[in-house]
Amino acid sequence: MLIYSRGIALDLRLLAVVFAILATGPRGDAVAADPVAGAPAHNGPTVEYAATGPQPVVAPIYDAFDVNRAMALVRFADRFYREPGNEGFEATIDKILEELRSMGFGVDPQLELEVIETDMRGKAWTPVSAQLSAVVDGKVGETLLQFDAKNDRHRTMLPTNSVSGTARGPVCFQLADVSKGSVLVTDQPMGFMLRRAQSQGAVAVLCSRLQKFNVDPTGKDRHLDAILYSKVSSRTTILTGNISPRTYQAIRSLAADPTFQVEFVANSKLTDSKLRTIVATFVGAELPDEVVPIACHVQEPGAVDNASGLGGFVEGARSLVSAIKAKTIARPRRSISIIWGNEMQQSRIFLEHTKRKPIVAFSADMIGASKEKTGAIALLERDPDPGAMVTLPPDEHTPWGAGKVTAERIRPNGLSLITRCALLDVARHVGGWETAEHPWEGGSDHDIFLRSKVPAVLVWHFTDFAYHTSLDRVDHVDPEAIRRVCTALLSAAYAVASPRPEDLPRYLASVKRDRSLRVTAAENAERGANALQWKAWFDGAESWLKELCGSSR
Repeated sequence: MLIYSRGIALDLRLLAVVFAILATGPRGDAVAADPVAGAPAHNGPTVEYAATGPQPVVAPIYDAFDVNRAMALVRFADRFYREPGNEGFEATIDKILEELRSMGFGVDPQLELEVIETDMRGKAWTPVSAQLSAVVDGKVGETLLQFDAKNDRHRTMLPTNSVSGTARGPVCFQLADVSKGSVLVTDQPMGFMLRRAQSQGAVAVLCSRLQKFNVDPTGKDRHLDAILYSKVSSRTTILTGNISPRTYQAIRSLAADPTFQVEFVANSKLTDSKLRTIVATFVGAELPDEVVPIACHVQEPGAVDNASGLGGFVEGARSLVSAIKAKTIARPRRSISIIWGNEMQQSRIFLEHTKRKPIVAFSADMIGASKEKTGAIALLERDPDPGAMVTLPPDEHTPWGAGKVTAERIRPNGLSLITRCALLDVARHVGGWETAEHPWEGGSDHDIFLRSKVPAVLVWHFTDFAYHTSLDRVDHVDPEAIRRVCTALLSAAYAVASPRPEDLPRYLASVKRDRSLRVTAAENAERGANALQWKAWFDGAESWLKELCGSSR
């Protein structure tokens, strides 16, 4: 079959692609033509559909992906508040290594396994328990909020690096009212309030702040029980805690009693540890010294962020191993590495240690959100392009917000287009999938590669109202979303690792569609300079794609 065989004559494959292009014709649509009638489509530029690029490997990877195995690891990781080098992080790293070794990594010479140990900047921090209680007339009464090993529903009560201890005192709600021995309870950002409160003699600061996007989209007000995940400086000496908006309101009501105080008990531990970064590599068959890395971080206490990414790509690695062994996919020409570790630091460590040349890179972060539970859909965050400098329809930024981009950071390439093709190829395979894209915003591992001038994109789910809160737990994870994103990213990675000349017509036809859309939008908005930037971008992208596909032999 054309989809799987590499041995069919090149001229026949090119002819099929040409006929496909002629049949559809290049367009500049703002929303991708739906691959299946009535099914959700990609909110972004269209691509040319053809059995080239990522498409030939979508079915073998998707079909080999076992969602039950992926979810077993997601559930395992979700048991832990994972911070670099701490008990939960280490347990998860050990579990990933166990799974990878069972696939042959570290044994089969074509499946390399590295564990890179580096020094921690400080000690590893593990939260143990916390309890916030009401005190009336000097007696400890109602428990307002707590977590421990048996009930960790509120486990983000302790900011990372917070100290252990017990604090009791009268509450105040404004910095102006802080006095020696008081507890500041605030809905303002922790950082600024903490420094001032400590200098004025407060014994603890409790914060109920959420991000502007942490609002339940269903109208059921679930966010009122959300507790923000945050960090404080390791030099902080007073007790700090995060509480929910509902707890904040309860404290305000109870404070009407002039005898009311709160008692806050926090327990955490510090241990000496090395930071471990895992790199599992499919060694390239022809160009093993060139590599396509995929980063999926381990730390953070969330299930969507990022137990879904770490668990999904362990199973994604297994699906690619299975497909290669079954010979439904050939070994990639270039190497493909999957990285697990501490977000962003793992990518710096990879770049410092690898002897291979990175060609492009992918960040797999928050890949498994349930739209029904969180409101989030899968998004492609492109690497910096002219849309990040002047954002015009159909582009729009997420609530995360635009990142600062200068002209010097814009380096034309075709990675975003190949990833878009992969997303739409998966959509076609599964019968429809709602996805979207947006200009670069920053904030995950792709930034580390971009700073090293390696083209890089992020695929994530947003806006997830539970992002960085105690509500980001395994019941918000959609196994099928994990399967689709892993398939799309692995297919895109494989398309870069094993490019073929017959991939090029599809890519160039897709560039033509995107060029028409972007240049027309800029000209209609009377943004002549932006139109010129886009033209230069697409000229560069075409050259990049020609070089990529022309390198096959």
